[in-house]
Amino acid sequence: MLTNVAVNNERVEAVRAFNRFYTEQIGVLREGLLGSAFPLTEARVLYELDARGEATAKELSRDLGLDPGYLSRILRGLGSRGLVDKRPAAADRRKSILSLSAAGGRAFADLESISRAANANLLAPLSNADQARLVEAMTRIRTLLSAKDDRGKAYVLRGHRPGDMGQVISLHGRLYVEMFGWDETFEALVAGIAADFIRGFDPAWECSWIAEVDGEFVGSAFVVKVDEQVSKLRLMIIDQKAQGLGVGRALLNECLSFARRKGYKKMTLWTNDVQKAARSLYASAGFELVHAEPGHDFGVDLVAETWELEL
Repeated sequence: MLTNVAVNNERVEAVRAFNRFYTEQIGVLREGLLGSAFPLTEARVLYELDARGEATAKELSRDLGLDPGYLSRILRGLGSRGLVDKRPAAADRRKSILSLSAAGGRAFADLESISRAANANLLAPLSNADQARLVEAMTRIRTLLSAKDDRGKAYVLRGHRPGDMGQVISLHGRLYVEMFGWDETFEALVAGIAADFIRGFDPAWECSWIAEVDGEFVGSAFVVKVDEQVSKLRLMIIDQKAQGLGVGRALLNECLSFARRKGYKKMTLWTNDVQKAARSLYASAGFELVHAEPGHDFGVDLVAETWELEL
């Protein structure tokens, strides 16, 4: 169990000062978020419904930490404006399934465009190096304030930088030998995938996530474009020393969130039958096994598997 650590007043005041500064920067205290017709909470509800496709009020209340009564009033308001549709759940007609209406989708698209422009303006005065430093600092804040394991370690997720791909390849080569007895041909395969990603990287459609613990590389995950409807999860790996920190779940969630934001309809991935932990993680996220083929690869007998998730 984590124990409470004494916090001095100077640090408390520093956090308060930062909160005041940042809320002013992003306009949280204005009546409408970013000059739109939506207060912050309404905008967040629209975001969640767009990202998820559909959800129940109970799920939104739980995940957003909103009082059910307060959320109910928000949903009624959005519904009266024709932005949110509600239908009975097939399995339990007492439960309502919420989704954005066509008008709600258009309203959210406008809000998303405004948000992207506002954040681009926030970054524009900074150099490329300072933009990268700011994003990494924001990521570190988010992960430090997220759940930690019993040792109090926190992970950071960031985009790839020069030198990272070598560590991605090395970890695959080392870990799969140790865990499954695969030979060096697997490392060669990973090197080819990594090289293709770097040469063809399209940030409009693809993303990378590098996981660090205490500044040390511990894992990765990448989203690669197949076409405008289908994305592929690639090079997802977590070092054994980072097991139990929630890194794998966080990497997968970030990749899925990215794919949904970009409008992909499906995500696919390749794995094999011996990767029990990874298969369990994929299944828990909703992926389904769609094809399995026995074979002999990387010096061992394997069952190669293709999994898919409708986004």
